[in-house]
Amino acid sequence: MLQQVMTAPGQITFQEVPTPQPESGQVLIKVMKIGVCGSDIHVYHGEHPFTSYPVTQGHEVSGQIVTLGDGVEGLTIGQKVTIQPQVVCGQCHPCRHGKYNLCESLKVMGFQTTGTASHYFAVDAAKVTLLPQDMSYDEGAMIEPLAVAVHAVRRAGDVKGQKIAVLGAGPIGILVAQTARGMGAKSVMITDVSDIRLAKARECGVDFCVNTKTADFGDAMIKHFGPDKADVIYDCAGNNTTMGQAVKYARKGSVIILVAVFAGQATVDLAVLNDHELDLNTSMMYRNEDYIEAIRLVKEKKVALAPLISKHFPFRDYLKAYQYIDGNRESTMKVIINVQE
Repeated sequence: MLQQVMTAPGQITFQEVPTPQPESGQVLIKVMKIGVCGSDIHVYHGEHPFTSYPVTQGHEVSGQIVTLGDGVEGLTIGQKVTIQPQVVCGQCHPCRHGKYNLCESLKVMGFQTTGTASHYFAVDAAKVTLLPQDMSYDEGAMIEPLAVAVHAVRRAGDVKGQKIAVLGAGPIGILVAQTARGMGAKSVMITDVSDIRLAKARECGVDFCVNTKTADFGDAMIKHFGPDKADVIYDCAGNNTTMGQAVKYARKGSVIILVAVFAGQATVDLAVLNDHELDLNTSMMYRNEDYIEAIRLVKEKKVALAPLISKHFPFRDYLKAYQYIDGNRESTMKVIINVQE
């Protein structure tokens, strides 16, 4: 079979390797689609602090079961699936207490261990999540980033009836906004400095889309939510400007959740955070229940994934996909790799 390998930043080759055979407790997946995310781009540019080369990428994935290893139960050949890409120890305190997304020795496929960017991929059956048969493979490859959004929204608890503000209208920001609405939020406002991205958020049904180049974030919250502002603010941009806006304008005693990964050291006004008794929380990846909820939201049409797909590339054009993203940063949401050309 053919396998993608990033040998160095900006360099991708393909190698012929034997098709793996599933070991006991594993299944063999025919990989159909792979999504490219921001972290993949960091690897492409040599800016991911926890990835070394060579590395086979691919962690947002959909496929079909083609072979069952010994002892696998509850799965059948032909089922559509996605894969949870976390490799965990199962022994540390977080793992023992159900928080394996925080495993002390966490590895992620495509970054610290081999990813799914190959024609076939053998994986532990426990990491496989079934997809509805009527779900497209494109949508299936986007369940992973949607699970990120689901986990982030849940970090605030039950958001039913609440007013939610989301900073950053990239793919994760728009998914967080849709997820909050799908999980019962009263109304959702999203902000960005790009009218193109805000138009995409509007297409996905976000209630209020605000360009903070021309509108003050604090004024926009009062305009759309009233004097009580937002109940929860999600920072999906991850920079000093957006976090500064969140801390400065949050209602006293409310919640800020950092979803994005900061690049470098953050500068945050802790005096205001303290004085306003704000809860500053964070979110890290997902767990199985987040995948299940993500699939439910798509199945019940509470989250739209198709509008976020910007372009498809054949498997051998992996490098062209990265080049396209670099050349179209503002307008690109999600690029999908068609593995089975």
